[in-house]
Amino acid sequence: MTRPFATLTEFRQALARLPQPDAGAAEAARARDAMLTKPLGALGRLEDIAIWYAGWRGPLPRLKAPQVIIFAGNHGVTSQGVSAFPQAVTAQMVENFRTGGAAINQLAETFGARIDIHALNLDQPTADFTEAPAMSEGELLDALCTGWAAVDPQADLLVTGEMGIGNTTSAAALATALYGGNPRDWVGRGTGVDDAGLGRKAAAVAAGLSCHRGQLLDPLEALRRLGGRELAAMAGAIAAARTARIPVLLDGFICTAAAAVLERAAPGALDHALAGHCSAEPGHERLLAALGKTPLLNLGLRLGEGSGAALAIGIVQAAIACHSGMATFAEAGVSGG
Repeated sequence: MTRPFATLTEFRQALARLPQPDAGAAEAARARDAMLTKPLGALGRLEDIAIWYAGWRGPLPRLKAPQVIIFAGNHGVTSQGVSAFPQAVTAQMVENFRTGGAAINQLAETFGARIDIHALNLDQPTADFTEAPAMSEGELLDALCTGWAAVDPQADLLVTGEMGIGNTTSAAALATALYGGNPRDWVGRGTGVDDAGLGRKAAAVAAGLSCHRGQLLDPLEALRRLGGRELAAMAGAIAAARTARIPVLLDGFICTAAAAVLERAAPGALDHALAGHCSAEPGHERLLAALGKTPLLNLGLRLGEGSGAALAIGIVQAAIACHSGMATFAEAGVSGG
């Protein structure tokens, strides 16, 4: 398969020329919404979702081919004692995804989404970012390209999920680099660490920021130094979706941290994305606020895997079904339109 980018410069150039929504299609959807057999605004946020979606997919859209992609990677920072589970769990869960036994498999099936699994060099964890950059430029580019190429151009909605022991620590470090604050503002219990583990996570984030001080102003460089392969792959997939005009539902803290790299690198890069949910990981709400994203769901989920965003597929499906399937006042012969 031909790589979509030969260099990181080419990826940066792609971010600089991202397509914009179709204002005409969005306006046509807004006009149709005003004529449907309901009081204006009666479907609340579903109306906004339908108009947003039409801006990317065209008038009278249908949602028939959602795609869920799970990227998995391992992290060297686990040597700092930041996770309640061993690194071997990453590969074990990948096998569970492939045999259909995980929550994300059930949610994808429920909402008619295809699911694709990509394990990224699990036998070669990233470097411990408290001591060195997590990835080389080549490794970052490989992961971005993997994510980009994983998107089905025939999909009409994308969810990216992840699996990687230690990746909430990586996401917290990345969020701190991108938006500032104290590491303790961004770390959470992840897989369920105790108070001592939470302290180790905050210390690891602080050590990583100190190790790479002065090198984190460029968002892609911050991703290289503090991120992981699965975070980079999610960023690549979300950017690819934008170029193909495929709307995106963001999952939890880790996915959102990866997506935030794009927004910081190219403001407006996430206009094609909604927040599927707000997870129980405390940094997620803070990160969504920084991005100006109001989540569709808030159910206390903290599983990862793309599970919260996959659950929100149903919300978008309902919005599109109502918008494109309902009759107008004139079509139904109802007075008041």
